Amino acid sequence: MEHYVGLDVSLKLTAICIVDRTGKIEREGVVASDPETIAAFIKSHAPHVARVGLEAGATSTWLWTELNKLGLPVICIDARHAKAALKLQINKSDRNDAVGIARIMQCGWYKEIRVKDLDSHAIKALLVSRALLVKIKRDIENQVRGLLKNLGLVIGQAKMNVFAVRAAELAGARPELAGAVEPLLKAREAVGRQIADLDRKVMRLARNVAQVRQFMTAPGIGPITALCFLATIDDPTRFRRSRSVGAYVGLTTRRYASGETDWTGRISKCGDKMLRTYLYEAANVLLTRVAKWSALKAWGIRLAKRSGLRKAKVAVARSSLSFCTGCGSKAANSSGHQRRLLISLHSRTTEFPPIRGN
Repeated sequence: MEHYVGLDVSLKLTAICIVDRTGKIEREGVVASDPETIAAFIKSHAPHVARVGLEAGATSTWLWTELNKLGLPVICIDARHAKAALKLQINKSDRNDAVGIARIMQCGWYKEIRVKDLDSHAIKALLVSRALLVKIKRDIENQVRGLLKNLGLVIGQAKMNVFAVRAAELAGARPELAGAVEPLLKAREAVGRQIADLDRKVMRLARNVAQVRQFMTAPGIGPITALCFLATIDDPTRFRRSRSVGAYVGLTTRRYASGETDWTGRISKCGDKMLRTYLYEAANVLLTRVAKWSALKAWGIRLAKRSGLRKAKVAVARSSLSFCTGCGSKAANSSGHQRRLLISLHSRTTEFPPIRGN
């Protein structure tokens, strides 16, 4: 007889429920949140297990990887879908959640989440650390600017080492501020060294991965954006169409249709925020700062004249995402116009015929 298992995982303990094909509870228990302990409980009480389900969470990647290595048919399900089903229960508890997940596995009403490999998580950890340090450096600079501005001392536009030199000069004129500004400048210098070290690691990693180098052939895509794409998407071949990746990252519009009501809203902003931000920044650079013309830039400029610059940036970001997906997937399938656009992205001509019409 087939068995279906639900796991409600916490940091220390995991509630386990085993049901048969009719949904009848066969066994319940609570064990330590350790893959070997969980696997031993399941194998001893459910020798013919068909599916093992757990919700996506902080430890789901580790548990899914280890349980999969131990030979269990483990499935990671969407936490939002699981919540919609589990909230029908009157009483909320770990035991009841495990029962609900087991019955979700038994009836097959779930949406499976792809668990990325550990290499993708390592790349993402590197990018997250760099983004955090960049934010800390920016916050320190803003704090220094605020302290000096209170006394009428304005740094103005200053980049790289000019900021530290200018801030030190202004603080030297006010000895009462030196004690507050100098520690911040030293902290900014230390954070800057760490950012430079992470930048070298990112560049070295980008040079060593052929797929990342191929992503960087798209206009506006640099090593950080390409690595973020690789870490977020993991395997582009899991998408049947390259256009589907835009919805996965949250670059497609929301829609609500019910009866006579049918409206389209702004982009959904679902999925990975870091990749969506980097793609938008890359589109902004391509449309406003890159001097060389390409098919993607020309299309974005035409769209900006017709619908506005903000919508054009989102559209260019979505097209860049589709291009990267097409580069990484052998079975990419795009629409005719988008395919012609993406094929011509490698155009590096410095001159472009004037845009007529829109």
